[in-house]
Amino acid sequence: MSPRRLPLLIAGAIILADQLTKWWVVSALQVGETRSLIPGVLYLHRVENSGAAFGLLPGWGSFIALGAMAAVVVILLVVRRLPGRLEALAMGLVLGGAVGNLADRVFRGPGWLDGKVVDFLRFDFFPSFPAFNVADSAITVGAVLALLAAFVLARDEGAASRLTVKSSASGRMGPTVTSSPPR
Repeated sequence: MSPRRLPLLIAGAIILADQLTKWWVVSALQVGETRSLIPGVLYLHRVENSGAAFGLLPGWGSFIALGAMAAVVVILLVVRRLPGRLEALAMGLVLGGAVGNLADRVFRGPGWLDGKVVDFLRFDFFPSFPAFNVADSAITVGAVLALLAAFVLARDEGAASRLTVKSSASGRMGPTVTSSPPR
């Protein structure tokens, strides 16, 4: 599969998983209701979030929605030029998460962009760990992968570019490290 299509397929899968899980939670739990999945570790806890991921910036939903729209446009423009699969995976996760939460802002409120995001997963190993959802998780994992691709793999590619294959006088082929001027 090409790196151009991969982000769109991943985004579609994230949007579907996010919206289906939110639909189920809204139909099964009241706001504030909690059910234990793994006692002492993981709970279903339905909250409606007017802010950013993990409960940050409460009340800033409309501004966050505008930012999400801008991010979606930028990602759709960048998708054509992604160099590899890791970058495609990262952008697909971020795109799917952004659209998943944006859908809540558009369709779960009284006005356009006034909706609250449905959060429902809560870990209990930190005293006040906020509830989150599939979209929040995808955005977080995608951002970490994008940073990994940008910093770690870029450094590895720099080292690989200094590694060349040369023929020795005996005709034996093999990797030879060449020095490059300092940057």
